[in-house]
Amino acid sequence: MFVRTSQGERSVGSWQVGQPEQALAFFGRKFDDLAVQVDLLEQRLTSGAAPPDETAASVRKLREQIADAKAVGDLDALSRRLDAVEEHVSQRRAERKAARAKAQEEAQARKEEIAAAAEEIAEGNDWRGGADRLRALLDEWKTLARLNRATDDALWRRFSTARTHYTRRRKAHFAEQAERRENARVVKERILAEAEELATSTDWGPTSRRFRDLMSQWKAAGPAPRNVEDTLWKRFRAAQDTFFDARAAEQAQRSDEENANLQAKEALLTEAEALLPVQDWKAARAQLRDIQERWEAIGYVPRDARRSVEGRLRRVEEAIRDAEQAEWKHSNPEAYARAQDTVDQLQNLIADLERQVEKARASGNERKLREAQEALEARKAWLDQAIQARDEFAR
Repeated sequence: MFVRTSQGERSVGSWQVGQPEQALAFFGRKFDDLAVQVDLLEQRLTSGAAPPDETAASVRKLREQIADAKAVGDLDALSRRLDAVEEHVSQRRAERKAARAKAQEEAQARKEEIAAAAEEIAEGNDWRGGADRLRALLDEWKTLARLNRATDDALWRRFSTARTHYTRRRKAHFAEQAERRENARVVKERILAEAEELATSTDWGPTSRRFRDLMSQWKAAGPAPRNVEDTLWKRFRAAQDTFFDARAAEQAQRSDEENANLQAKEALLTEAEALLPVQDWKAARAQLRDIQERWEAIGYVPRDARRSVEGRLRRVEEAIRDAEQAEWKHSNPEAYARAQDTVDQLQNLIADLERQVEKARASGNERKLREAQEALEARKAWLDQAIQARDEFAR
């Protein structure tokens, strides 16, 4: 059997038995096997299932097989198809090279962004979100294509250094925070001990103020470790509640008593105000003294009513005192004598001023006349007031 190719005719074998058609069919099947392999190469290359280098190796192997193939068929056509496959392989290689270059460029740009982002995080104080973000950046870094060794190593050092710097700062922060929380625990335990001691106090005013101070100290101390903060706070609140609930109960009881006291004092006020207007201050004073003694025995009234009821009683006291002073003033001979002496002095002064007026009028000195008249009028007004005051003592 012979096959014809572009290189000429060559023997592919011999057939010892059977008809020539059988020999042709046998060596034709050998050709079909080679054609199937070429078909598979074309299909895999077109689908992208086979890498270009692997396809190129398969093409070389098939060329060797076709060159010495013991088959009958259009071997030149198979060679041309392999030529087309090789050309396609070259295109795929160029495309892969361009894609690889682009991927390298994009990977380098992204790694630079990741390194910059890590350096920014490393200088920040986001101790929880920052750690999560750095882990996400590390996972992303692992998915990116490797660069040339020098560039990739340099960018990795930036990224790794930033992570290390952040981790050290984060550990220092939490160590400092733990120390502050421990100090806060010591302070709050001291505050709590005092609060629990004050919880049963009945010294309401000073203890209330002290609890406010302790609350301010508690807030200023900051949080204690999480495993004790809630327990300490619940105990502190319980101590506060014990004291303030007891104070509220006492105040409620005192409020009832003070309201009852208010009603009793209002009844006394009605009795005291019946003494007005004062007719006999001595009898009124005796009655008021009895009312005052009962008043003092009653006790406190509500704070918002205290000024009102005390003011009403004070007005009765002042009215009786004014009545007493008025009577004493009217019956005091020494006061009458002092008042009469004032009247006499003003009368003598007025007489002297009247002479000065006549003298100034006679001399024609208008200025002295005007001054003397003004002084005279003023002394006459004073005299009227002095006479009224003297006559008050004469009644």
